[in-house]
Amino acid sequence: MTAWPLAVSTLGLPGSDLAEACRVAARAGCAGLELRAHPDTGVHVGMSARERARARDVLADAGLVALAVAGYTRVAAPAPDADVLDSLRAEITLAADLGARHLRVFPGGDPETQTDDPDAERAARRLRAVAGQAGEAGVRVLVETHDSHATGRRVRHLLEAAAVPEVTGAIWDVLHPWRHGEDPPDTLAALGDHLGYVQIKDAVSATDTTPVPLGTGSVPLPRIQRLLADHRYNGWISLEWERTWYPHVPPVTAILPAALTWSQALPPR
Repeated sequence: MTAWPLAVSTLGLPGSDLAEACRVAARAGCAGLELRAHPDTGVHVGMSARERARARDVLADAGLVALAVAGYTRVAAPAPDADVLDSLRAEITLAADLGARHLRVFPGGDPETQTDDPDAERAARRLRAVAGQAGEAGVRVLVETHDSHATGRRVRHLLEAAAVPEVTGAIWDVLHPWRHGEDPPDTLAALGDHLGYVQIKDAVSATDTTPVPLGTGSVPLPRIQRLLADHRYNGWISLEWERTWYPHVPPVTAILPAALTWSQALPPR
């Protein structure tokens, strides 16, 4: 038996403001929220100082932790450094102002590159450039296993190139490494001490990523659960239910009970 604190991403609550997201999360027994940084959610870099203070109060009144601001900066993007750094700095400030301990970023590397090196070099210099700000703000920048760097191995390469482990890390989105052929034990071994937290979800298959209720799809969730417990993982679990992108799927309220159970109890061996 184990228990991990559960957060839910506001990606699963399209059309809901922060207050409603807090009500849903608190009623379901969640301990925190993963805050999608987008105007649709009411949480975004254009918020005024007053709006940021109010958002902190709403979270505190609900008794919820701001686990992360889920930003959209692509740290390895083949774009001008100045643009990427402006976006990174704004999102770090937003996370700090909301009391979030983490900022989620995407890799967003060049899909045409044949090696990790150009992407890693771009990401490394950008992460090093904001390391001081992130450290002072108390925000850890976490690169998600996603897009160009869908596996733990590739994210680890990027983070090791940056060489600022005190302010950087990884989010293990359990779908993407698996659907790109990386075995879950290999993902966990690759991320190692870089692991910030784990996003859980289920999908129809490795080729059809339509969300389905936990335990009804193809993602090896029981195996991942056992793996984390056996390795004494003691961090957060976040349910990322992608209803924003798949509006026809059930509401997140129908998915949260299984996520809470997953975070609290191990299946028999």
